[in-house]
Amino acid sequence: MLNKIGEQGSVILRGVEIATRTLDIDVRTLKFYVDNPRIYSFVRADGVQPTQSDILGKLQTLEHVRELVQDIRANGGLIDPLIVRDGDLVVLEGNSRLAAYHHLIIENPLQWNKVRCTLLPADIDEKSVFALLAQYHVKGKKDWAPYEKAGFVYRRFKNQKVDIPAIAKEIGLTRDEAKHLVAVYEFMIEHGDSDRDRWSYYDEFLKSRKIRKIREEVAGFDDFIVREIQAGHFGKAMELRDKLPVICTANTKIIRRYLDGTYDFAEAHEAAVTAGGENHVLNKLSRFKKWLVEASTEDDMLDAPKPVRDRIQYELKEIEKKSKKYKDLIEAKKGEIDSRLSSSSW
Repeated sequence: MLNKIGEQGSVILRGVEIATRTLDIDVRTLKFYVDNPRIYSFVRADGVQPTQSDILGKLQTLEHVRELVQDIRANGGLIDPLIVRDGDLVVLEGNSRLAAYHHLIIENPLQWNKVRCTLLPADIDEKSVFALLAQYHVKGKKDWAPYEKAGFVYRRFKNQKVDIPAIAKEIGLTRDEAKHLVAVYEFMIEHGDSDRDRWSYYDEFLKSRKIRKIREEVAGFDDFIVREIQAGHFGKAMELRDKLPVICTANTKIIRRYLDGTYDFAEAHEAAVTAGGENHVLNKLSRFKKWLVEASTEDDMLDAPKPVRDRIQYELKEIEKKSKKYKDLIEAKKGEIDSRLSSSSW
């Protein structure tokens, strides 16, 4: 990404070669980048502008920053320089490493007072900065959490007015992946939740097609699920992913009892399973029946050309025969079970 020629070099951003220079800079003169997606997710998501001390204090609580302290100490310095904007000396890339250096400088001011930096022009525009971050974190090291990545894409789309296809191409995601990140992040904003640790719940909630159907049909369902997520009623996100769609495919009575509090999450899921909400055979039959009874299905059959109608007639006869066979087998099974239960009662 960086082409160094001694102290001089260049970086390619958005197809433009930008001149750089690399040198050692006093750690205490460098500033954290408040719009860095990781910093934003921790100390700026509530809309309050953090101080440099706020940012440093928060970053130094993070486990990966503590690990960086050990790595930098063991290596005797950085492997990759910080990327810094000239003029204001804001660290655009490498804020966690800067936080680690602030820890090390307390240990030994003489050894750790300077850090290797690559300076970008003072007048570099914000879109180029975001393009740089995308190369490092989305296409490159990929060390941002999903919530941080989503916040980056959301602000690129909303604040900088870059359309979704362009963002997707820029950061190596599909259009649908980028669109989903924006949708989930926006959903969290709309529902007043900036807790990055709850990202995976909302991600799964908005991803499921079965859940989407109920969201569209049942007023207040989104707000109810948000309250459930924030109250911790789902355990891990995989429970929401695996069990909530089962509830959403159950009959309306079960869903209503879940919403009005008659059933908690576990009870609603158990009731849905008992009612067949998780059985793929029953689900396939239900979908087939739903299609079969639609008025448009009858119209399509009757309006089909004669050769097609003849084939449809044949298929319906085969379905009728198989349906009768399965119906008789199930009735026999039921009779067998009823007989065993009757005998055991004596």
